[in-house]
Amino acid sequence: MLTHHREATGAQLPRVVVIGARGFIGRALCRRLTAAGMSHLPLTSAEIDLTKAEAGAALAGVLREGDAVVLLSALTPDKGRDRATFMRNIAMADAVCGAIEMKTPSHVVYVSSDAVYPFDNGLVSEQSPAISTDLYSAMHLARETLLRQAAAKIPYAVLRPTMVYGAGDTHNSYGPNRFRRQAVKDGKITLGGAGEETRDHIAVDDAAALIQLVLQHTSDGVLNLATGHSPSFDDVARLVAGHFSPPVPVVHTPRQSPITYRRFDITALHKAFPDFRFTSLEDGLATAHSVEAGAAASQ
Repeated sequence: MLTHHREATGAQLPRVVVIGARGFIGRALCRRLTAAGMSHLPLTSAEIDLTKAEAGAALAGVLREGDAVVLLSALTPDKGRDRATFMRNIAMADAVCGAIEMKTPSHVVYVSSDAVYPFDNGLVSEQSPAISTDLYSAMHLARETLLRQAAAKIPYAVLRPTMVYGAGDTHNSYGPNRFRRQAVKDGKITLGGAGEETRDHIAVDDAAALIQLVLQHTSDGVLNLATGHSPSFDDVARLVAGHFSPPVPVVHTPRQSPITYRRFDITALHKAFPDFRFTSLEDGLATAHSVEAGAAASQ
């Protein structure tokens, strides 16, 4: 859970350097920082390619002493789950570690993943053991540890989001974003088995809002970004299907993998941010559908 969680004040906050500003969450975070009038520097791979040998020095060249640094940049599973992808992700974190050792920030925030928790069908909290089950989860755990060592003397927050959804997501992971694409392309949504698996889903703007709160409070420690509500994939698919007129059918296919369930205990999140209210899945999916449909119509 979060520790050294100071009260937010009206004092001037440090500049926020957002590494991975072009990504799904990065774009949402930058929108929020802009709306809040928080000074920030969005960085993308076009400015600094973190996989390059000189990336650490290049990043140090744009950092200022006392900046807050948010690392969102990562190669996601759709880019590969092999050793090469793992090593590129580690190289990216190593570059950030080198930079923050040269220019000491006031705060480091790493956006990790709930993939670090194994699917043992238990209730997940910040006290749950984080155990790598594949190279993707191993990568996030390794990056968490590398950054913890580099930021040993300053506040360091690790945020582990569950499945993030919303308009404009370029990933095609199994869930709301893929379901909508299937509905548009195929006129139906296809599920593995009966869609019994349960997952927590968080709207991208809620994830960004929580990152902003962590920055405003200079929080230190670990926090899971989850809503505490875990519907089945069948429930989610039917919500997505209902936004089309007429609703598209939800089709079930033979199951290819074991049924897994994931639920989160979000006591720590409520304790850290007692006034935070999540967007309901129904409202979040409706907003995403409206935005995506509007974008498609304007093309």
